[in-house]
Amino acid sequence: MKARNFDKKFDSDKQDIIDDLDLSTLTRPNQKQKRINVDFPSWVVESLDREASRVGVTRRRKSKVAYKHSSIRQPAVRWCMALCLYALLGIWL
Repeated sequence: MKARNFDKKFDSDKQDIIDDLDLSTLTRPNQKQKRINVDFPSWVVESLDREASRVGVTRRRKSKVAYKHSSIRQPAVRWCMALCLYALLGIWL
């Protein structure tokens, strides 16, 4: 299909264009995951465990959710500091 025809079909909003797309090559940029290790004081870990247990999830899941829902998403050092503060205050976003 020529680009002109594809654009016309897309702009018309009357026909579905999904069948015209090759979704097998679809990728999301900057989504490669990398594992890191972080050392926290035991009281932070205990607080994290309590909160995770309260909501019925694992420690790992709770820390991921806290990070993903935080609006800061800044460098790792600031994120770790924020996580410690959340644990200290019992605040979970």
